Amino acid sequence: MGSGHGAAGKLKYQRIAEELRSAIEAGEYEPGDRLPGENDLMTLHGVARMTVRQALSVLRSEGIVEARKGAGVFVRAFRPLRRRGIQRLASERWAAGRSVWSADVDDRRELVVDGVQVTQEEAHERIATVLGVEPGAPVWARRRRYLLDGKPVMSAASHFPAGLVAGTAVLLPDPGPGGVYARLAEAGHAPAHFREELRTRMPSAGEADELRLPSGTPVILITRTAFTADGTVVEVNDMVLDAASYILEYEFDA
Repeated sequence: MGSGHGAAGKLKYQRIAEELRSAIEAGEYEPGDRLPGENDLMTLHGVARMTVRQALSVLRSEGIVEARKGAGVFVRAFRPLRRRGIQRLASERWAAGRSVWSADVDDRRELVVDGVQVTQEEAHERIATVLGVEPGAPVWARRRRYLLDGKPVMSAASHFPAGLVAGTAVLLPDPGPGGVYARLAEAGHAPAHFREELRTRMPSAGEADELRLPSGTPVILITRTAFTADGTVVEVNDMVLDAASYILEYEFDA
């Protein structure tokens, strides 16, 4: 047995991965189902163990399956959060005491904020440029992580000009109903306009650890800048999302 070429010049492990992928897409294996074990796949395809492991590695790198130590390889469940990028930032939402991120879940699931850290820092160059302060100037940072059903799905770090939020509840671990935008509004700095920039990449080792990402799972990076009506920047929020946990939805009129 070996890992030579099969049909259409494909390597055997590629052909096995393709057949398993097609079976998953056809619903023969549903989310949470265990795939056939290595021995079964070796017998079925007449190949060596290494070939089977290469095939399963392809599916893991694509984020289709996950290995569970001592249990086997399982089809990953994809029950995404639908992040409604426009509706979630509407002022009537946070003005009514609802959090921005609560728009991403339904009544059956709860998104939990975990490990909130509020610290004063020196602004590095990018943050300083966006906030309109000098590099090294004091800024306040709010770092937190969001968990769905106990699984981390997003981390976020917001930065605010130090003088703008001094003495406000923005600096509390729990800023209260409506979150930091409601508190900014109370201080006379209500966000009136937002800009979001998105890109994707593979996670750093730290990001993969913090979000407990399986091998091969990319992240979505979103940087949101919040402006007052006169164009003053009041927040820069850098978010790292587990790409396997989110669908980004944008709905607007032509």
